[in-house]
Amino acid sequence: MQKIREVHRQSIQDRETFWAQEARRIHWETPFSQVLDYSRPPFAQWFVGGRTNLCYNAVDRWLDTQADQPALIWVSTEVDKEIVYTRAQLSQEVNAAAAILQSLGVQQGDRVLIYLPMIPQAAFFMLACARIGAVHSVVFGGFAAHNLAQRIDDAEPKVIVSTDAGSRGGRPVPYKPLLDKAIEQSAHVPEHVVLVDRNLVPMQLTEGRDLDYATLRARHLDVQVPVVWLESNAPSYILYTSGTTGNPKGVQRDVGGYAVALCASMEYIFGGKPGDVYFSASDVGWVVGHSYVVYGPLLNGQATVMYEGTPVRPDAAILWRIIETYRVSALFCAPTAIRVLKKHDPALLTKHDLSSLDRIYLAGEPLDELTGQWLSEALDKPVIDNYWQTETGWPILSAQPGIEEIPLRFGSPSVPVIGFDVRVVNEATGQDCGPNEKGVVAIQPPLPPGALSTIWRNDERFVKTYFESFPGRLTYSTFDWGLVDKDGYWFILGRTDDVINVAGHRLGTREIEESVNTHAAVAESAVVGVADETKGQVAMGFAVLRNPAMLDEPGSRDRLEAEIKHVIEERNGPVARPARILFVTNLPKTRSGKVLRRAIVALCEGRDPGDLTTIEDPSALEQIRAAL
Repeated sequence: MQKIREVHRQSIQDRETFWAQEARRIHWETPFSQVLDYSRPPFAQWFVGGRTNLCYNAVDRWLDTQADQPALIWVSTEVDKEIVYTRAQLSQEVNAAAAILQSLGVQQGDRVLIYLPMIPQAAFFMLACARIGAVHSVVFGGFAAHNLAQRIDDAEPKVIVSTDAGSRGGRPVPYKPLLDKAIEQSAHVPEHVVLVDRNLVPMQLTEGRDLDYATLRARHLDVQVPVVWLESNAPSYILYTSGTTGNPKGVQRDVGGYAVALCASMEYIFGGKPGDVYFSASDVGWVVGHSYVVYGPLLNGQATVMYEGTPVRPDAAILWRIIETYRVSALFCAPTAIRVLKKHDPALLTKHDLSSLDRIYLAGEPLDELTGQWLSEALDKPVIDNYWQTETGWPILSAQPGIEEIPLRFGSPSVPVIGFDVRVVNEATGQDCGPNEKGVVAIQPPLPPGALSTIWRNDERFVKTYFESFPGRLTYSTFDWGLVDKDGYWFILGRTDDVINVAGHRLGTREIEESVNTHAAVAESAVVGVADETKGQVAMGFAVLRNPAMLDEPGSRDRLEAEIKHVIEERNGPVARPARILFVTNLPKTRSGKVLRRAIVALCEGRDPGDLTTIEDPSALEQIRAAL
């Protein structure tokens, strides 16, 4: 690990030299005069005075060498369509979208809200905004009217781009009625709504406000829109993430730092080179969709696969079929997708030629050791766990095979990524922790290029939320527990708010889940803390079995519950033993794969589970209710 440590040390101790070198990866219309301005901690400004453009670097820069090569590969198993856009075709579509926005009065600094499913127009309009200096705010298609209204009021978009419907499991999911309701609820009213009509469901149009995308596209298809060169620290986009107050936080990203960081990450972390095909099975509404469906691969001269569909439709080999068809070299997805595949016929894993695939990357939620090992052994490919957040924009912890190949350890996202000065901090004392000592994972500022610049229109909230958690030091908190072992490998132990206090003992629910998941019969689990009069809290476990039919045998529930509790006692001690382990066939999750723990806790405590707009399958919550 000598080389990776040395490169990481340079990126922290000699930031200016290191990042000046990395900045050569992109085109600067005007060179920067200062690599880093950190005169106002914790606010960091990168590549000050430099003028550049994300769209130019992702599209125009590659036209001379890649005009006829694939750039955006759209695969939809929802509507059974596949379209390959070359770099030249992508350029034409992006310019048309930019011309549409300009014709509707959108100028530099104006906001455009994009409420679209995984269709090419989402990428066209994101890149179009970047081209003309508008600030895009993509809202995940699963959000309900109330959530959407909050984001409309905070971002105040001049134009909204949306559609009649998305599709999930072959069933249309209407967008337009939700959008109309959100605009009704919001104080801010957009001037125009551009609608991509997919002919999935009928749409009611509001005269004077709603416009048809196809008509506008035909009008502007051959327009060439000049690039607006932006100072490196101008805002490029706002991406909302949930806040503890109930008001979403608008994570604000810059232009130059983001472009440089993503380009560096495509080589160092993902081993990518121009001409490669990269497949991130995420959604544009999440940070992975921004960084690694749209911007990262295109900035690095790679083709990107944009997938509308689930990992099991038409069958559980669909991801591998896409990899074979388009010769994908790296796959990035959430551990949830892989856990779903574990429940299907293992023969599907070897049905397709995966010789083009170098590595698989998993992130978005904790990757349990068993799932990582299962996938790596089944495909005989390295599985790289990486850890990061919406706020950071790119991985904080990961193996970096583009710098040096290191041994991977299942259950660990390896080591700190270049630029991130990561620490484990004692929450009470504010001191750094030693090896194998549990604390809060934190980042010593300045944050590297690509991380959030601030919270949209709220510098005070930026400082208060992220930099005031530890006594006596200005340090960014991830709000995750973690530790570093003696060899320098990092382990994430769950959210600081996922800690339960049982009779004075602080227990991480993630650690208990890891134990539940080691039982051979268990596919996945969720453990939550539930209020208890005697102990303050008790742990409650919910397990999904690999073979639910096991429960049909008389006495099998009690036997399995006892076995799993025994495993927990052996691994975590008697204090961690849950009050109950209940069996369900599905855990309630968001569409991005995160378990809805707060909703489970609410049901366990007899309370209303609250806002469930992002839930993937409402019947999963009913199963919890029934089990209780």
